[in-house]
Amino acid sequence: MIAKQKVLIVDDDNNIAELISLYLLKECFETEIVNDGEDALRKYKTFKPDIILLDLMLPGIDGYQVCREIRRDSNVPIIMLSAKGEVFDKVLGLELGADDYIIKPFDSKELVARVRAILRRTATTPSESSQQAEPKQNCIEYQDLTVNLTNYSVIYMGRNIDMPPKELELLYFLASSPNHVFTREQLLDNIWGYEYFGDTRTVDVHIKRLREKIKDHEQWRISTVWGIGYKFEVNQ
Repeated sequence: MIAKQKVLIVDDDNNIAELISLYLLKECFETEIVNDGEDALRKYKTFKPDIILLDLMLPGIDGYQVCREIRRDSNVPIIMLSAKGEVFDKVLGLELGADDYIIKPFDSKELVARVRAILRRTATTPSESSQQAEPKQNCIEYQDLTVNLTNYSVIYMGRNIDMPPKELELLYFLASSPNHVFTREQLLDNIWGYEYFGDTRTVDVHIKRLREKIKDHEQWRISTVWGIGYKFEVNQ
């Protein structure tokens, strides 16, 4: 029997949380609901969710702080839910480590699509596990940099770098096509894998976070192509 994927729903409005849970239960997910930040931090450790839906406006510890705390020791995917639709709020959430940001009110089909899209990219399937015997598959190596999409790991300058799934996937995608220029729209389409309802600033935020962790190397770098997008530039 295939285990159900687990979703932790964090929202102080229990009616909204129950409605979200109902949507997900119909799609064969297992869900748990908590209504404040402190309970969220406790529950994520015991429930071990595959993904967290995190409201920002919570009593006590708000959603931003919950995201900070979780990101200290886990890369579990996080989708932030908020009535705040300003660019600043979206950027702050993404910079703190969220994988996505959904503005309330939202369509149930959109929510489920985003959950599935993120889980599809972060779950290790049996077929992926069997591929671990082939170390070069889904693994890109440059001098002082190894990006492994099979086990979602990045080794930079001999150290393992903690990196949320979307950052790693973006780095892998760019590094897979050295010196190829991608527009922000192309990166959104290829990394997020569905019609993204945000704006292209999302790509800029993830690139900024990548550059903070992966500095320019004498042999390669993440380059901005002004007016177009980005490329993983490799010296010929």
